[in-house]
Amino acid sequence: TALWRLDETGGGLAHDSAGGYDGRLYGRPSWQPAGGRTRGSLQLDGVDDYVGTPFVSNPAGGVFSVYAWVKGGAAGQVLISQADGTGTGATWLGADPLQGRLMTALVPPAAGRLSPQPLVSDFVVADGQWHHVGLVWDGSFRHLYADGAEVAKDTGALAALQSCDGGLHLGAGKGLGAGTFWAGLLDEVRIYNQA
Repeated sequence: TALWRLDETGGGLAHDSAGGYDGRLYGRPSWQPAGGRTRGSLQLDGVDDYVGTPFVSNPAGGVFSVYAWVKGGAAGQVLISQADGTGTGATWLGADPLQGRLMTALVPPAAGRLSPQPLVSDFVVADGQWHHVGLVWDGSFRHLYADGAEVAKDTGALAALQSCDGGLHLGAGKGLGAGTFWAGLLDEVRIYNQA
């Protein structure tokens, strides 16, 4: 379990008030003490700003949920990803590269010629408005949520998700590639070890 409230007023750390996984700020993100959905938030520039955390959870380890309040963004930008570590990383939550729709690229390992696909909703998250977004993995299905409603779910049960063992990037893609950095506000990022 982790909770980054992102209510700080200064400094280079984003404190995790639930699990002790404090994140380090990279680039020059700007604290917004009164500009969040719930108290403060963190403004990211879409160029090189993000929060890097230590390892928190392996998606292959079982059920979990992740939620965040977000505002802004553009197609292809990432809200939460897991760095490669010693294996592969993945986008936990992001905006798809075509239309800025809420999506997750956490998938089961490839099996033979079958290449598992990201789950993409019809909900456009990159529209400049505050949205509460989330991903729930219940052990068989990925569920995407936006503003309190389920907006996408797998049509068939999946095998366990692919293992990822790196730290998290809040506001950037797993490889910190150009175009993956979030341009907007991030607030109240929560991870639960339950569906």
